Amino acid sequence: MNDDARFMRRALALAKRGRGLVSPNPMVGCVLVKNGRVVGEGWHRNFGGPHAEPMALAKAGRAARGATAFVNLEPCCFFGKTAACTEALKKAGVSRVVFGVRDPNPRVAGKGKAALRRAGVAVEEGLLAQPCEALNRAFFTWIRKGRPYVILKAAASLDGRIQTVSGQSKWITSPAARAMSRKMRSEVDAILVGRGTVVADDPRLTGTGRRHPLRIVLDSRQNTPRGAKLLTQPGISLIVSSKAPNGRLPATAAVEHLRVPLLGRRVDLRKALAAIAKRGVTSLLVEGGSEIHTAFLEAGLVDEVRLFLAPSLLGGEAARSFFEGKGFASLAKAPRLEATSMRRVGPDFLLTGRVA
Repeated sequence: MNDDARFMRRALALAKRGRGLVSPNPMVGCVLVKNGRVVGEGWHRNFGGPHAEPMALAKAGRAARGATAFVNLEPCCFFGKTAACTEALKKAGVSRVVFGVRDPNPRVAGKGKAALRRAGVAVEEGLLAQPCEALNRAFFTWIRKGRPYVILKAAASLDGRIQTVSGQSKWITSPAARAMSRKMRSEVDAILVGRGTVVADDPRLTGTGRRHPLRIVLDSRQNTPRGAKLLTQPGISLIVSSKAPNGRLPATAAVEHLRVPLLGRRVDLRKALAAIAKRGVTSLLVEGGSEIHTAFLEAGLVDEVRLFLAPSLLGGEAARSFFEGKGFASLAKAPRLEATSMRRVGPDFLLTGRVA
């Protein structure tokens, strides 16, 4: 690995520290190098806080003059909650900027690169572009498609069942798998379930730490139980329905309502996701149940699948599976996963893959 790649990997490692903390902004890390030595590092730590580049420049001080900045994402060039990073880099006298991938935000999208070059800064684009884009896959989806990056998560037996023939579903997977699920929740902006899951399992939908993702319930009939546990947890619960609030769950500081038209007999998922995205939700963990998983898959709205598999076989035609519906008529039309990986989580397995 050459030195440039090594420093970019360090910038990526720094950027990851902002996971779950900076959305809807992207995760960004910056490493300042002079004469082969790191003179400053920084990363975007929280939404509204300083960006990675000014953080690294502050650490470097006067040593930033003549240095090279390695950043995983193109530096921003507009004034928002913070000043433009391009201006900070120019003012500090940085002579070279190497960034991994172009910012898809139309307010940047090559303009940051152009601004630096006009100021006489040498700029290189594309170093480790693939991992740089992969890190901010949710942000790229949010900007390009106007909807969150959708992760379908399920826990099932080896034969795909999410409950027994008697309806028992707690617990198919181990405490280790459930702990990892809570960690996943803390790394996304929102978690979504259907009303059926609320009634059957009464989940809390809590994560770990102090961050509380938005909890979303798809409830076409406005019939979510008033005593549902998720409604009493810290943070906000959003009830998405085609009907106006009926007073059963009055809007409060902790419970909000979103009205979305029907598409057939269900809430229009595309319009629901577009409305949710406008709230700054860039990543969405869809936890089910079976009807919700099926609806998202059939609509082509799943970007990634995370499937916990317990080493058990439940069987039974009446036992629900995590994906049902009418099914796909041909293999060519069926969703396929790419970039798949499998890992052990306690006694269970976690299969992860992106929908091709």
